Amino acid sequence: MPEITVNMAAGRTDEQKAGMMRDITQALVTHLGVAAEDVVIQINEAPLTNKMKGGKTFVERKAAQGK
Repeated sequence: MPEITVNMAAGRTDEQKAGMMRDITQALVTHLGVAAEDVVIQINEAPLTNKMKGGKTFVERKAAQGK
């Protein structure tokens, strides 16, 4: 049973996350030959204030993009 964990910044809609999980499931079915019912996917979301890249939190990066 393949189990996939996705770590990402919070902010996507439930529909976006469900679509991503469906696409990942289908990729495993296609490439690994497993049944969709055997695929487990978990999303771990971090608030934008708790995630940093390049020395700036994702909140700071988002604010800089808006300027």
